[in-house]
Amino acid sequence: MNQNYPVVVIGAGPIGLAAAAHLIERNQDVRVLEAGASAGAAMAGWGHIKLFSTWRYNIDAASRQLLETPTEGYAGDWQAPRETRLPTGSDMVAEYLEPLAAHPALAPRISFGHRVAKVTRIQPDGRGVDKTSSKTREDSLFLVRTETAEGPKDMLARAVIDASGTWNTPNPVGRSGIEAIGEAEARAAGFITSPLPDPLGADQDRFAGKTILVLGAGHSAANTLISLGRLRQQHPDTQILWGLRGAANPVRLYGGGAADELPARGQLGTSLRRFVGNGDIAILEDVSVTALETDDQLSAVLADGRKLAVDLLVPATGFRPDLAILSELRLDMDQIVEAPSALGPLIDPEFHSCGTVSAHGERILAHPETDFYIVGMKSYGRAPTFLMATGYEQVRSIAASLAGDRTAADLVELELPETGVCSTDLGGSCDLPAAGESAASCGTPEPEADSCCGTPEPVTIGFSTGTLHGYAELVNEQTER
Repeated sequence: MNQNYPVVVIGAGPIGLAAAAHLIERNQDVRVLEAGASAGAAMAGWGHIKLFSTWRYNIDAASRQLLETPTEGYAGDWQAPRETRLPTGSDMVAEYLEPLAAHPALAPRISFGHRVAKVTRIQPDGRGVDKTSSKTREDSLFLVRTETAEGPKDMLARAVIDASGTWNTPNPVGRSGIEAIGEAEARAAGFITSPLPDPLGADQDRFAGKTILVLGAGHSAANTLISLGRLRQQHPDTQILWGLRGAANPVRLYGGGAADELPARGQLGTSLRRFVGNGDIAILEDVSVTALETDDQLSAVLADGRKLAVDLLVPATGFRPDLAILSELRLDMDQIVEAPSALGPLIDPEFHSCGTVSAHGERILAHPETDFYIVGMKSYGRAPTFLMATGYEQVRSIAASLAGDRTAADLVELELPETGVCSTDLGGSCDLPAAGESAASCGTPEPEADSCCGTPEPVTIGFSTGTLHGYAELVNEQTER
């Protein structure tokens, strides 16, 4: 009976739409619920940022097949972007996600303006199944509650794939994972920006000539700091403070540089080091924010008693998954990174970088709640090492499982560029480099296969990793040996 109901996919970003494409390829009914007004709404929020990986790694196979195959009412004349080009977030939306969402096989299945508020279970006859109910649970349906402009709406599903991402749930500015005192008020007053502002574009007037504190040591921080460094070259009265929650360690701050075989990612740390060395960016260590006080300026009160007076604070502090909407489901989550428990050891950023995560599929992502999956950026929880190609392989495997093809579901492979030294400390999606950076400083705007920078060679990653997850003492023992 449950086969009469669709698979519901939460989120119409690249991973959510890829999940839908793979399900359609296997003749499975699917519905996509998107909180925004269009496909890739979250990605549009950082549209000015370029990705590390080229188009080659950012187009899902089933989605490409849909776009390039003529069918009734569709010419199949979509032209894939050049594989060697680095797309921005806006490029991804305009050149890939919007055409994909408009495809006649997908468009009728997507509901925009549907924000998922809760996911629970229900019997086909309408009887409720809360988290404590075990009898016939596996035979029950999912009930997905959404908030729309017309009011709350419920949808029934035989399976749910949560690809809602983490963009709307950034980590707080305060220490120890909680908001600083006065943080909500500072945000409401406009002193706290988005995690990835656009100082060289839409936000230039807001940032030029101001004193800015960028808090964080990840890819998001590096993106903003490099853009601010360029802004300071145009507006020398702009003051840039880089707040680190610990001590500065050049290896941890700047990543692998030329040793990284994704040139755009290596160039990120190289450019950042240059701005610091030139004095355009001042590093502040041990910036542990306890309170934020608002007046004409924002005053950040630190744990050691210091106060920093700034005009703007950029919270490049990373992201975390919103698990509140899933509180009525039985989840098996890793207690460290808030990923599915079998995935957690493979992605712990203390021990893994983007390139040391093995391919993984339906079995790794499964929960005690049968036929429910968290995929994409959200599946990585608080770990900052997600690559888009990883998410495409996740949903391919899950779609195969939901269609009853166990063999295909278990055969997981992942072709990625060799990552060289991928610093785990430049957090955020491993796909994201600095705004405006080319693949490397070769004097060309885009990386070409025959450029002076060379081209990363693909490698199939399918080996087990992560056995030291959460056990720092084992790392020390191995180092001593």
